[in-house]
Amino acid sequence: APTANPLFSPAISLGLISLLTNPAPPQTPAPVVVGTPPTPPAPSSQAFSQAFPQFAAPIVVNTPSTSSNQTTQTPQTNPTSQTSQTTPTPQTTPNAIAISPPLTIPQPEITTPLPPLLNIQNIPNNLLANFDATSPGIQPALTTTSANLNIPIIERIPTDFLGNSLRLLDQNFKEEFQAFTGVGDEIATLDVSQAQNILSRLSRETNTRPVFIYVFFSPFSELPITPRTVTSSRAGILRTPQNTDTLEIVLVPPTGDLIRVTNPNMPRSQVSSILGELDRGIVRVGNQTYAKPSQRMYELIISPIEEELKRLKINNLVFLMDARLRSMPIAALQNKDGRFIIEDYSVALMPSLTLTDTTYISLKDAQVMAMGADRFAVDNLTPLPGVPIELSAINQIRGGNIFFNENFTLSNLRQNRRPEQRIVHLATHGSFSGNKTNSYIQLWGTERLTLDQIRTSGFGNPPIDLLVLSACESALGDRESELGFAGLAVISGVRSALASLWQVSDGGTMGLITEFYQQLQTTTTKSEALRQAQLAMLRGEVRLEGGNLVTPKGNFPLNEELRRLEDTRFSHPYFWSAFTMIGNPW
Repeated sequence: APTANPLFSPAISLGLISLLTNPAPPQTPAPVVVGTPPTPPAPSSQAFSQAFPQFAAPIVVNTPSTSSNQTTQTPQTNPTSQTSQTTPTPQTTPNAIAISPPLTIPQPEITTPLPPLLNIQNIPNNLLANFDATSPGIQPALTTTSANLNIPIIERIPTDFLGNSLRLLDQNFKEEFQAFTGVGDEIATLDVSQAQNILSRLSRETNTRPVFIYVFFSPFSELPITPRTVTSSRAGILRTPQNTDTLEIVLVPPTGDLIRVTNPNMPRSQVSSILGELDRGIVRVGNQTYAKPSQRMYELIISPIEEELKRLKINNLVFLMDARLRSMPIAALQNKDGRFIIEDYSVALMPSLTLTDTTYISLKDAQVMAMGADRFAVDNLTPLPGVPIELSAINQIRGGNIFFNENFTLSNLRQNRRPEQRIVHLATHGSFSGNKTNSYIQLWGTERLTLDQIRTSGFGNPPIDLLVLSACESALGDRESELGFAGLAVISGVRSALASLWQVSDGGTMGLITEFYQQLQTTTTKSEALRQAQLAMLRGEVRLEGGNLVTPKGNFPLNEELRRLEDTRFSHPYFWSAFTMIGNPW
């Protein structure tokens, strides 16, 4: 009997949607007939070729089936009868549609029953466009093994089906950062229900629509989705990474089903190559070489879930990333039309949900303890002539006190911070390179605060809601450097940290930081304040012009050294995409 949905017959409704490009088919096997033969007239070869240009046109054939073992269900013609008779007779199937060249469709052994994860209504519109509704009999025949796919597999996963199995998604992030930071393991790992409760609470408290997006690499498996396979997909994070591990994304919304995206043909090595292109291109201010890799990463991570994000009216993306992905400038990602991700969403990087204090505390009225230096005794550290203007602007906007040059000491940081100064701003060189001993925040003279000292230094007592490091840099792509950068909030014991992936020019840093503190007075969350500051730079609203730092809310005169700089617009993502909100973005 025909199924209710012609696109998904029982033979192929396996919970995975396989929308493929053009796998190389076997050369010799006979054509395979899949699904229920259509009753309408078969589509023309021309219509199919237009819908699927990557395939040869289908051949409509009459495939006789004469096996005496075939059983056909024949309903009674009596409309009042409640039963049907089964007659084992040879049958001829007219007008069955096969594909030439044929596609072999292996049937995986399913040991655990699958829930009805997907139907046609669940498919994002951009992927649904790949189907041709005028030829329903062809659609099942286009389903093939996912190992041959060049586009992602998208699955909708009911939370009640998985139970607590997705706890492991955060468990290994937590263990990895605990091993690096030395933070104790007494904290119980949060499960999906708790994660969604956190998102729902924050949505009410901040008037935003946040989601968690886990992005990681795992060994690709052809097995169907079960609690066991979801658990095992993340179980190997602490093992030695393999170049063949493939990219996966799991979207955790405030309510409802999770979305899982698997990229069977996107191994770690290829993602690393794309990110290397992005790293090299993003710092070249005079050109757009960053655009192609930026758009490719958007296509891999955001495009498969974008329809769901729009459906849920999401506006805040919190990423939990695997190694090599943590130093990606998320704000620089753009879609195929050149629209940057920050034009639609605020973004942030979280090391582990379990290790993050997700309490929402407004910083609209918080004062700032601003510290920094414009020159350094260490030979390899360049002067930062914009620091005096940066600190003065912060003090003018937010209040508090300033500790500059010789007063920029750990002793003053410990002893002179008042309880109402819940923001600490350090305008100085910082480096995340290699292990915790080699990663540091530079103070006055030769004094340094290394990452392995920061947690025991009394740095966060009384508690700090936001730590800002405005001139730090990271060794892009290095695993331990990434752990130091992404784990900064965990290591320092603060709720949130704002830091830069690379050292931005003095003018660019002054512009973004000044606008960020102005936006922090009016926006609800820290990540939204950062987004608005980045957008102001992208649109040319923050710039150097006529000896002033120009911002939407006022001008700040430059000092003599910076007045020699040419008028500068900061639209290029080099100037603003390095700055990343880490930890609690709300």
